Amino acid sequence: MSSNLSRKIERLVSYGLNTGLIPESEISYTINRLLDCFGESSYAPSAAGEETEKALLPEPILSELLDEAAARGIIEDSVTSRDLFDTRLMDCLTPRPAQVQETFWKKYAESPETATDWYYKFSQDTNYIRRYRIEKDLKWKSESPYGKLDITINLSKPEKDPKAIAAAGKARAGDASWPKCLLCPENEGYAGRPDHPARQNHRIIPLTLDGDPWALQYSPYVYYNEHCIVLNTRHVPMKVSRKAFTRLFDFVRLFPHYFIGSNADLPIVGGSILSHDHFQGGRYEFPMARAKACRSFIVPGFEDIDAAVIKWPLSVIRIQSKDTKRLVELADHILTAWRGYTDEDAFIFSETDGTPHNTITPIARARGGFYEIDLVLRNNITTEEHPLGVYHPHEQWHHIKKENIGLIEVMGLAVLPARLLSEMEAVKDCILSGKDLRASEKTAKHADWVDEWLPRRPGLSARNVDDILKEEIGNVFTHVLEDAGVYKQDTAGQAAFDRFIAAL
Repeated sequence: MSSNLSRKIERLVSYGLNTGLIPESEISYTINRLLDCFGESSYAPSAAGEETEKALLPEPILSELLDEAAARGIIEDSVTSRDLFDTRLMDCLTPRPAQVQETFWKKYAESPETATDWYYKFSQDTNYIRRYRIEKDLKWKSESPYGKLDITINLSKPEKDPKAIAAAGKARAGDASWPKCLLCPENEGYAGRPDHPARQNHRIIPLTLDGDPWALQYSPYVYYNEHCIVLNTRHVPMKVSRKAFTRLFDFVRLFPHYFIGSNADLPIVGGSILSHDHFQGGRYEFPMARAKACRSFIVPGFEDIDAAVIKWPLSVIRIQSKDTKRLVELADHILTAWRGYTDEDAFIFSETDGTPHNTITPIARARGGFYEIDLVLRNNITTEEHPLGVYHPHEQWHHIKKENIGLIEVMGLAVLPARLLSEMEAVKDCILSGKDLRASEKTAKHADWVDEWLPRRPGLSARNVDDILKEEIGNVFTHVLEDAGVYKQDTAGQAAFDRFIAAL
């Protein structure tokens, strides 16, 4: 046993004490668990009086321990193997689920915010949310006709290395039966495998929504502040329904400082794991929440509820009341009407050949003493011209954003692929040096786009090119959202929207 490993273990235990993950009474227990990870049975503590560094972040300590494990041949020196092993190490510091749940509800008795503040910090301290990766994500605001949009280039999800891909390909079919997916509560404490992340440091909080068992957790990738996942404890498919609306408001009553929303429940417009019923929420004001009403209306039989179309590139109805039961009734009425609605002049078809196309992306929140829910009308029909979806980013924008427009993008936050970072650097180099964008595979896909906006930027220089690229990427995201809107922002589109409202 090297004193070097003992010192590294000592530093990680000290981190656990500093963050409150372990109490003084569990120091020896934690050391022994960490020794077992390395196949060691002896330990050499520091000399009496020698201070241990009070580390505030686990990553530098874990990095040294991972290097040690790789040098000893315990793990392969790859991103996937290191991620699996450092999660195993952090499990040695992570309290058991019952302890975490007890602490959460004690904090909740003080206030819902106190509980989520503690739980969010806890999820970072255990390294379930890897702070050091989240900090790498690029974020900026972009002006649009609908207000400022949020743009991110997500760099926090590590790229799969070739060894991990090969190992995943050799995995037995039965390996995937537990957990059934990344959202199942059975992930709590799971050691992981090459094609499934380790979750030994993961803890969930049980909830009851509409009388059914659900659970609260945070997303390990945190696309926005306190990005949480609220999941059905059963592995059942996504379903937007009256029960879903009731559950959304049950959650908002439990955590009134959080919004909560659901992805749509059909392919293309779903944008998520459709096989497991879940919501996403958090403590963040999205651009769509700031959007104002452009016209109000009344639905017969629901004169007590404020209803409006909001100024947003997608087609959104916002309803508001102090009575959540009435909101659920009206939301269900709108959903039912929309699922069966066809307007051929507007190219809205409820179904073709028995395949349904209409659904809704709902987002609920509490605001100013009222409850409100935004109902985003979605349609996933495809054509020969638009095989990926008529109301999906059109092909001219795929060089920037090709993926489905799910809940997060619907609300005005672009989650763009990591490849854009290197591609925009190459585009910038071509623009400044006068190189041919079409000469390189990395930049050729962006050539038509640059040709369109470059003449409008006569003052472009090395000093402002980064800002201009960000603005133009933001403009693309605006167009992407407009493509996803079933009713366009022109006179004909809004007249068609009013026809649906009249049908209510």
